[in-house]
Amino acid sequence: TNFEELMPRLLPVETCDTGEDFNLNEPPRNPQEYLRQVQLEASLCPDVVVAKIDPKKLRKKQSVNVSLTGCQAAPQGFSPSLKWQRQQVSNFSEIRQSISKHRQHWSGHALDDNVLMPKQDSEEQWKKFCLGENVYLNSPPIDPGVEDRGLDYVKVGFPPFLSIVSRLNQATISAVLEYLINWFEEREFVPQLGRWLYALLACLEKPLLPEAHSLIRQLARRSSEVRANLESQEDERLSPLNLMICLVARYFDQNDLADKED
Repeated sequence: TNFEELMPRLLPVETCDTGEDFNLNEPPRNPQEYLRQVQLEASLCPDVVVAKIDPKKLRKKQSVNVSLTGCQAAPQGFSPSLKWQRQQVSNFSEIRQSISKHRQHWSGHALDDNVLMPKQDSEEQWKKFCLGENVYLNSPPIDPGVEDRGLDYVKVGFPPFLSIVSRLNQATISAVLEYLINWFEEREFVPQLGRWLYALLACLEKPLLPEAHSLIRQLARRSSEVRANLESQEDERLSPLNLMICLVARYFDQNDLADKED
């Protein structure tokens, strides 16, 4: 294996084929593996799944102020090509279809004993659950070179397994998105955050409720802020930050936030 394969990319940059060495029972280390896992899990699912459409439960008289401020422009050379953006939207769209098609199948899967799902309104518990105690408590991880298979999810965060995200209803998805985006407003971008934001956005139903609309704009703006402060195009956070902006702008139709080509 070459160096590239040993350093898993943070986020999907190209379509990935599923190699024989890929183990469905192991946590995805990044959204690219998450995609492969979704594809693999999908191939193990029955082909016919009857969808239960559940009518939108709209709260009466909700008014939300959607901020119209735009994103910060990317530093020269830091914004992705339109071709890359289109590819990401297409990957994302496939994943959404797959998740929605197999939601019932996966939500029926028993969770491991160590997975204690927080209640919807437990903001701190959700942040700890998704990001892990190391990040949440800001304690330095044990030597990052040691990637042993006995991962302690409490410490490193639970990945957004399909069996977990398929159980979340739209209200919970919006709530957890809000908790994580609020967390990100004050802090740096970390891989666990990227994985969860990607998975939650993939489960967010359109048309968006006003709160969700406002939240994802906040996410794109914050991503553009962090990106504007990156020192180098080699920074491993650049690709996931670009991806967040791309999905909000191009998939969820917030076109005023989109990156134009350099």
